[in-house]
Amino acid sequence: AGRWPVLGLASMPVSRQSGSRAVSRQNKENSLANDKKIILLVEDNPDDEALTLRALKKNNIMNEVVVARDGAEALDYLFGTGAHAGRAVSDLPQIVLLDLKLPKVDGLEVLRRVRADERTRLQPVAILTTSNEDRDILSGYELGANSYIRKPIDFEQFMEAVRQLGLYWLVLNEEVEFVPA
Repeated sequence: AGRWPVLGLASMPVSRQSGSRAVSRQNKENSLANDKKIILLVEDNPDDEALTLRALKKNNIMNEVVVARDGAEALDYLFGTGAHAGRAVSDLPQIVLLDLKLPKVDGLEVLRRVRADERTRLQPVAILTTSNEDRDILSGYELGANSYIRKPIDFEQFMEAVRQLGLYWLVLNEEVEFVPA
């Protein structure tokens, strides 16, 4: 009870024809870098940043990771302002991994602004934090977080959480092309 099911696609290769060669889900999972799906990691703690990047790499999630070290920088990236002025705002990340306790603008306020803007209201956001406060969990979901993941203390557990996160958001989840009116 209370445990998430482990998605074992890596042990169940499912092939389908693509042109003249078969492509398995295992191959798709191992070649995420070719999809050019960007991950926005919003994390102010250098140790947690390094740990997350290491876990992504160890799980063969080779996507480009853009790191924002505070909430203001995350908003600048998403909305193409400040240091990211001129960035194509239509090129949104596949997933935002959002810490809550951030300098300048906290994670819940980042989420509030993301959901309030027509260009980013459908942006997948997974809260990845050490907070286990009930009010943070409730606030995160009330503001439209797609997922709330507490960072495990144990590195092996964290690696598995990152593997499943990457598998779901970068391989299995179907994205929609959102074009503002």
